[in-house]
Amino acid sequence: MAAAASSLATQVSGLCREVLSRESAPPTALFLRSDHSRLRLPSLRRPHRGVVAMAGTGKFFVGGNWKCNGTKDSISKLVADLNDAKLENDVDIVVAPPYIYADQVKQSLNDRIEISAQNCWVGKGGAFTGEISAEQLIDIGCKWVILGHSERRHIIGEDDQFIGKKAAFALSQNLKVIACIGEKLEEREAGKTFDVCFEQMKAFAGSVNGSNCSELAKQEDIDGFLVGGASLKGPEFAIIVNSVTSKKVAA
Repeated sequence: MAAAASSLATQVSGLCREVLSRESAPPTALFLRSDHSRLRLPSLRRPHRGVVAMAGTGKFFVGGNWKCNGTKDSISKLVADLNDAKLENDVDIVVAPPYIYADQVKQSLNDRIEISAQNCWVGKGGAFTGEISAEQLIDIGCKWVILGHSERRHIIGEDDQFIGKKAAFALSQNLKVIACIGEKLEEREAGKTFDVCFEQMKAFAGSVNGSNCSELAKQEDIDGFLVGGASLKGPEFAIIVNSVTSKKVAA
C-alpha cells in the first residue's frame, strides 16, 4: 500500500480527506498536496473537517470553497474584503467561487489569491449540457479544480472511477487538482477509514473557523485548510490564512 501511495504522489496535485457526519451537511475537505514528493495521508485520528496535511511543499495552504453561495453584489463585497486584508506571505491561498462568478472574481481579486473551480467535466467539451471543461477553466485563467468532494460523491453520485478519470484529464490539461477522499461516519465507526480512503486514493470533523484555526494550525500533521462557510466572510477567512503564525511559533 505504501508503494502505491507513493506512486500516486506523482499523479495528483492535491488530496483531501473528508469525514461525513449524520448530524450535519457534507463537510469541507481535508487537503493533502503532494507536489511530486512522498504522499502521506492526513492523520486518521483527527475529526476536524477542513484540515490539510501536505507533503513536500513546506508551505501552509488555505483554500476557500464557496460552494453554491453568493450573488454579484455579495461576491464583490467578499472580494473587496479579501483585497483589503493583510495576509501572511508564506501561505498559498486559493478560492473556489461558483462557476458563473469565476471570471468576475478572477478579474477583481488581487494576484495574491488564485482561483479554483469546484468541479469540471471528465474530458473535452462537447454535447454535455451544464458541464464545464478543463480547457474552459484554463481559458479564463483558472489554475485549480476541486474533484471528488463529498457532495459530488454522495449527493450527485460520482464514483471513484469517474472521479479518477476526471482527475487524470484535468491534470493532462495542466490544472492543479484538489482531490477529495473520505469515509462516512458509519464507515469510520466500523474501522474502515483506511480501507475506504485508500480505495478512493487508488482512483486518482468540526469545520475549521476563525475560532479554532490557530490551535489546529499548531499541530504537527496539519499544514493548512480547505474552508467552507467561513470562506464567505472576508475578515474571518483572513484570520484563518494568518493562522500560519501559530504554526511558526509552534515550530
